[in-house]
Amino acid sequence: MMTGIEKLVEKAKEYKGKGLSEKDIANELNISPDTVIWLLTHDIKDEKPPTDVKIGWRSVGVYGRRLGLLAGLFSDIIMEETEKMDTDIETVVGIAINGIPHAVMVSDQLGKELAVYRPPEEENKEAGGSLATNYADVADKKVVIVDDVINTGETIRGAVSDLEEKGAEVVLCTVAVNKNGRDDVLGVPLRALVRAQIIG
Repeated sequence: MMTGIEKLVEKAKEYKGKGLSEKDIANELNISPDTVIWLLTHDIKDEKPPTDVKIGWRSVGVYGRRLGLLAGLFSDIIMEETEKMDTDIETVVGIAINGIPHAVMVSDQLGKELAVYRPPEEENKEAGGSLATNYADVADKKVVIVDDVINTGETIRGAVSDLEEKGAEVVLCTVAVNKNGRDDVLGVPLRALVRAQIIG
């Protein structure tokens, strides 16, 4: 029987074989890109893996009703935080790909516009991310960012920068799980449903 780490190695190699980048594999497995690189390049029998926390969403993600219940928590936190700030938002921005289902539900529950942000490809980072044109624009709007997991914070930092460059005022960032312990992203408050912290 395979251990959890052996299963991760197998999945990482399977995704790599399908042409996914390390960042895409990290998003699929909900682990950090550094852990993915380690899984692909080291012998797990000889070396201890890096410290990380794997987040599994399958029990929630396979049913829209469960995603809706989770979105209720996001919505409640967004309402609480924007009330404290004495402000409101106009648009909910989901980060592709795993933040989109949450953002769709939150947008519906709050009665706000929906925008979709696509992070840049690894080989084209300098160009920045983009907004999907079939959804709301963010120029001159107060927005909240919704994503599933924050690992290193690189993706959400890029989203904040790119959205502000496009004329948005990013009021709040929200994630289901915060793995890096920060309370803000480039000065924008960050709130999570759950904080994961390694102790020891």
